[in-house]
Amino acid sequence: MEPYISGKTLILFAHPALQKSRVNKVLATAVRDHSAVTFHDLYEEYPDYHIDIAREQELLEAHDVIVFQHPVFWYSIPSLLKEWLDQVFEHGWAYGREGNALAGKTLLSVMTTGAREDAYLGGEKSHTIRELMAPIEAMASLCGMVYPPPFVVHGAHLMTAETMEKHAADYLRVIDAISLGCIDFAKAKSLPRLNMDLDNLIAKPSKQP
Repeated sequence: MEPYISGKTLILFAHPALQKSRVNKVLATAVRDHSAVTFHDLYEEYPDYHIDIAREQELLEAHDVIVFQHPVFWYSIPSLLKEWLDQVFEHGWAYGREGNALAGKTLLSVMTTGAREDAYLGGEKSHTIRELMAPIEAMASLCGMVYPPPFVVHGAHLMTAETMEKHAADYLRVIDAISLGCIDFAKAKSLPRLNMDLDNLIAKPSKQP
């Protein structure tokens, strides 16, 4: 994994009931107008699930970092994001002998969970977030993409407004660091989630000449 990755970021936002959202709405507000971000709300764009495959592939090709932002539903991703993946990540384009359109790009998952973090510690009766997102990581690997640890916000159901704003500020820090090329994804590789040690992962940007 390359330690420092920078570039233009495409945020694929997938929330089927945004009007009921608590945390995702705050997170989205923090980053959607960032100068290095294209914010793409999938449920707003495709309420009928009729996805414009060519347009989505053009968007992906035009960006260096792809973010999947979504709540965790039944230990997985929302249904429209799964349908989007099934249609857009085509053989011969995203993977396969001639499918290298996504090779070298970074895929970052940004997720919220209703349950607290101690519900995702792994073991006999539970799974970690990294384990639950193994299909996404495997897909990224097949497509030649870099997949760092996810940015995860736990405990959304009972979260205070102050804590939401703190997580939103951390999310913005990550987007800023990506745009400046000063977040060390290689150092983060062994972490369960990206946002547990941002002070150690984000370096000061080099001085401009």
